[in-house]
Amino acid sequence: MSGRKPVVAIVGRPNVGKSTLFNVLAGDRISIVQDTPGVTRDRIYADCTWLNRAFTLIDTGGIEPDSKDIILSQMREQAQIAIDTADVIIFLTDVRQGLSDADAKVADMLRKSRKPVVLAVNKVDNFQKFGNDIYEFYNLGIGDPVGISAASRLGLGDLLDEVVRHFPESTGEEEDDDRLRIAIVGKPNVGKSSLINKLLGEDRLIVSDIAGTTRDAVDTLVRHNGQEYIFIDTAGLRRKAQVKEEIERYSVIRSVTAVERADIAVLVIDATEGVTEQDAKIAGIAHERGKGIIVAVNKWDAIVKNDKTIYQFRDKIRQTLSFMPYAEYLFISAKTGLRLEKLFSEIDLVHQSQTLRVKTGVLNEILADAVAMNQPPSDKGKRLKIYYMTQVAVKPPSFVVFVNDKKLMHFSYVRYLENQLRDAFGFSGTSLKFMIREKKEKDMA
Repeated sequence: MSGRKPVVAIVGRPNVGKSTLFNVLAGDRISIVQDTPGVTRDRIYADCTWLNRAFTLIDTGGIEPDSKDIILSQMREQAQIAIDTADVIIFLTDVRQGLSDADAKVADMLRKSRKPVVLAVNKVDNFQKFGNDIYEFYNLGIGDPVGISAASRLGLGDLLDEVVRHFPESTGEEEDDDRLRIAIVGKPNVGKSSLINKLLGEDRLIVSDIAGTTRDAVDTLVRHNGQEYIFIDTAGLRRKAQVKEEIERYSVIRSVTAVERADIAVLVIDATEGVTEQDAKIAGIAHERGKGIIVAVNKWDAIVKNDKTIYQFRDKIRQTLSFMPYAEYLFISAKTGLRLEKLFSEIDLVHQSQTLRVKTGVLNEILADAVAMNQPPSDKGKRLKIYYMTQVAVKPPSFVVFVNDKKLMHFSYVRYLENQLRDAFGFSGTSLKFMIREKKEKDMA
């Protein structure tokens, strides 16, 4: 299993330029995926790379308060989110506003957390003019301040060099560990913890808590039928967030970091509430990350049912989660243990799909049949030619398709090819990735 990407969080007072820094570092790499609800548009997180090191950047921001004491409590809240979830924290201050009392108090929190902190002093558009003012920030006692200007894109290289320096060296331990990692995600109070507790209690399994890497969350080892599974629980920290949006933002950030480390995400939905926009957001994270996905509808024992209820309910969820028609569904009760036994067989099934490799010869037979049944599109007299297809990766299964002209390869035809592959091999619970490459006729000879 490839090592998990480090997580970097930005913390700082209102108006010091957190969003500007986030947007500049995230660059244009944020793809707005039209049919993934709310995930990318909220831009709570983004994938970034610096010097070939990939990391996930998190904006802990949120509500911008107005009074002084609210500012401090909000900053503490954001710092706590960063401490709980990040590997490295960027503490952003503002050279023009100077050092404030709130900065000093948050610096104390960050220092006590023993997490690596990089202190950035923003709005240094002119080093001659503001250079000396940066020194004041040494008083925070969290290391050397790095002068930057997010708006003018100055000093960002130095800042990122410093951030990357703190990334945990990949020890290779997680790479050798081929135990399946399953993230239990979902909104607060849908029964994530009770689900894990029930799994542990069910078979009187031998349990040992594996200290979560740099997380404060604890990973739980569950043995089932001679197999070991590691469950990553995002419930863990019960924290009093004052505001509903903060709780939501917090649980989305927790989900990003848990999903990042997992092979498969189990999205727990409360049957009594139905599927919500926040469920869709969290599902969207797992979908964008190419993880295996199982939707577990919990509290199913509390629903008055007839023989059609499950199908109606599933159709309703599928409409909301239409961007991932491949997801597997399970209707359970963490309280009574209803169908929990099936969770492990679903996890195994999705894992097989995620790691399935199809030989190039077999792929191209399916491709030939698909093209014969449904001719590729053409535009202005030019027809798309598909030469061949080969699988280049697993988790999720990823394919390269060689064609004469990329522009002719419509999204709908890619979807059609995907459906043909799913008909042939199942690929339950996993997304499939397609990369379209052009080859000229003469290269094919």
